Amino acid sequence: MARIRVITDSGSDIPDDVARRLGVDVVPLTIRFGDDEYTDRLDLSPSQFWAKCKESKVLPETAAPSPGSFQAAYESAAANGYDGVLVLTISAALSATHQSATLAAEAVADLIPVRVVDTKAVSMAVGLMAIDLAELTASGADLDGLETRARQLLERVGICGTLDTLEHLVKGGRIGGARALLGQVLAIKPLLALKDGVVAEAGRQRTRAKSLAAVASVVRANAPFERLSIVHGDASDVDDLVAMIADVATEQTLVVTDVGPVVGTHGGPRIIAACWIKA
Repeated sequence: MARIRVITDSGSDIPDDVARRLGVDVVPLTIRFGDDEYTDRLDLSPSQFWAKCKESKVLPETAAPSPGSFQAAYESAAANGYDGVLVLTISAALSATHQSATLAAEAVADLIPVRVVDTKAVSMAVGLMAIDLAELTASGADLDGLETRARQLLERVGICGTLDTLEHLVKGGRIGGARALLGQVLAIKPLLALKDGVVAEAGRQRTRAKSLAAVASVVRANAPFERLSIVHGDASDVDDLVAMIADVATEQTLVVTDVGPVVGTHGGPRIIAACWIKA
């Protein structure tokens, strides 16, 4: 029976306890506030990140893991007797993380087989894929089977979210296809989705309540689901969105978790989104 290690990066927002339980290795990105640098999830938790956002005069920045960070994870898998590694990275269009993972895979080609998949997604859209594939490894699936499953999931993964502020997205340069929002009244609450791995506008609302209702409407339009998650950045109204979709059909239990520093850096405080894998 093959032993395959599933690895992702911290932009996946997979909850720490879930990653530990399923044996998913999470390679962290780096977060900077001015001259202060932190390793995501290791010395900067989501709650600490949001607290720093409130008190910091400068917006945070992110940096992709080095190829060496991924190489260390691959070498650890080999040393612990794994037969192969499947890596799920956040969108290559948004981060150099995929490039680092790929370079590291080439460096260990003689040691352990590694397959790197660009999910063209972020946050728990990636995290849900990692959970799905890690559970599949328990059945003894081989590396080819896991990679095939991962690429099938790419066609069924989706995200729809809303921001409370455009400041982080604009200054972070990750606005992509949503650039048309610039110059609009900044009081709007944009709906954003990922299209071909980049951020695109999916609508706009005038109030927070309407934007949450719009996200819920998109969720309903895409149901039923195999897996569904609500992620948020210190949003006090997350329960409102959860209540709106409480009766939506999903095979696995709804996962409500935090948007971490990577996505939070660009989405800003009170970002809230639904991530899913369609049934």
